[in-house]
Amino acid sequence: MSWLSEWWNAVELWITQLAFPAQFAVVIAVLLPVCAGGAWLIDRAVDYVGDKINRARGPSVEDCD
Repeated sequence: MSWLSEWWNAVELWITQLAFPAQFAVVIAVLLPVCAGGAWLIDRAVDYVGDKINRARGPSVEDCD
């Protein structure tokens, strides 16, 4: 795991040596897709669990019309 630590330190040093606007652009370019992907995964997981709970409870009032 030392290679990962060395790689991360090199990336961190590279980012800190950039000008602030470039740092901001790099962080947004990385964090935006990561956060969007995480939100999508959480949404899918909540939908999945919600569907499982609703099936376990049986039909709802709206389903009986």
